[in-house]
Amino acid sequence: MIDRARLSHLLDRERRAFRERNPRSAAAYEQARANLFGGVPMTWMNKTAAGFPLYLAEARGARVTDVDGHEYVDLCLGDTGAMAGHSPQATVDAVAERFAGRGGATVMMPTEEATWVGAELARRFGMPYWSFSLTATDANRWAIRLARAVTGRPKILVDSYCYHGSVDEVLLVVGPDGEQVSREGNVGAPVDPTLTSRVVEFNDLPALERQLAHGDVAAVLMEPALTNIGIVLPEPGYLDGVRELTRRYGSLLIIDETHTFSAGPGGCTGAWGLDPDIVTIGKAIGGGVPSGGYGLSAEVASRIEGMSELDLIDMGGVGGTLAGNALSVAAMRATLEHVLTDEAFTGMIALATRFTKGVQGVIDEHALPWSITQLGARAEYRFADPPPRNGGESNAAGDPELDDYLHVYLANRGVLLTPFHNMALMCPATTEADVDRHHEVFAAAVSELVG
Repeated sequence: MIDRARLSHLLDRERRAFRERNPRSAAAYEQARANLFGGVPMTWMNKTAAGFPLYLAEARGARVTDVDGHEYVDLCLGDTGAMAGHSPQATVDAVAERFAGRGGATVMMPTEEATWVGAELARRFGMPYWSFSLTATDANRWAIRLARAVTGRPKILVDSYCYHGSVDEVLLVVGPDGEQVSREGNVGAPVDPTLTSRVVEFNDLPALERQLAHGDVAAVLMEPALTNIGIVLPEPGYLDGVRELTRRYGSLLIIDETHTFSAGPGGCTGAWGLDPDIVTIGKAIGGGVPSGGYGLSAEVASRIEGMSELDLIDMGGVGGTLAGNALSVAAMRATLEHVLTDEAFTGMIALATRFTKGVQGVIDEHALPWSITQLGARAEYRFADPPPRNGGESNAAGDPELDDYLHVYLANRGVLLTPFHNMALMCPATTEADVDRHHEVFAAAVSELVG
């Protein structure tokens, strides 16, 4: 239904407008190329629809301002890292008090705030024992090591096109012929990931059972809903089936709530009554300050503590000097206690519902073969109808040129989506007017595209 020539023309027009309206960002990018690899602090910042990134000047709540002075409604929110909003006051105050008031960020000593955070995470996610990291990637790495130690098994099973950060074991997919292959673009893999891992499509219980039947899977590491390849929701009974099969075949179940935390105060684990063995989380819980952690069931914690040969204190492969530092812990407590509260999620989810209904209205008006899927406080549109049921289908539904057109069209009119996909996330500071502004611009972009 899309005239590709028209799409190409509109995208070229929007990219020209982007360059014209953002000369300081363009100049900053060129200057950075002299000393920054790829011209950016982290290479994923080159994922941009218009050829160069916008440079940040200020950020507060649900708004950001770039160095050219343009203000944006931020529906990206750091791809979940700023789900609490930018610089929420309670977190700012706690960090300032810890760092400037009482002093000390990393002193290799625990703080009393850590006990509060552990208890709060236990309340929300049902895992009684917690340990901290700086990223969800590290939380997943360490959870994988613990799972291997407890089970004595070597392999990790993941879903095709899952997202668990840059963990080596997760970078494989189900190939065109159903075979397990390294994910395209996997950088410098230490070993072929098919040696360390198994992979199945999401929502496919028979495939999961076939792989678990090999008897070598230490843990199934999964998002309860796929999020980084569009939002793919579990079909009725699927997650119950995963839990039953992992127990039957002696594998642990690790639920990664880093993105699916949007489902509610306890993520999907709390909202849907899940019963994993380990929960991992990161990004949002520190209000923008690097934070992460993993929670263990009482049984798993007891089994680990009973393995006296494990080095959990020094060089056993689990932990980091900065993990659980006083500054991150202070940020986590303030964010969980005062910002991403149970009540805040109620409002955020209501706004995401408003977002979903508005986008669906535009899709229906033009009879587009697109869909939008909501997961609590986040929603994402995908160029497929019905919505994809697994990662392979969602990957096949991708349209990079169409993605770029919508992203740059929205950015040129003051609205930011997550650059990796068409995800919109609500924070406590997001307003109905912010959501409606997206709908106004999105509707205009679609109208110009379909004529």
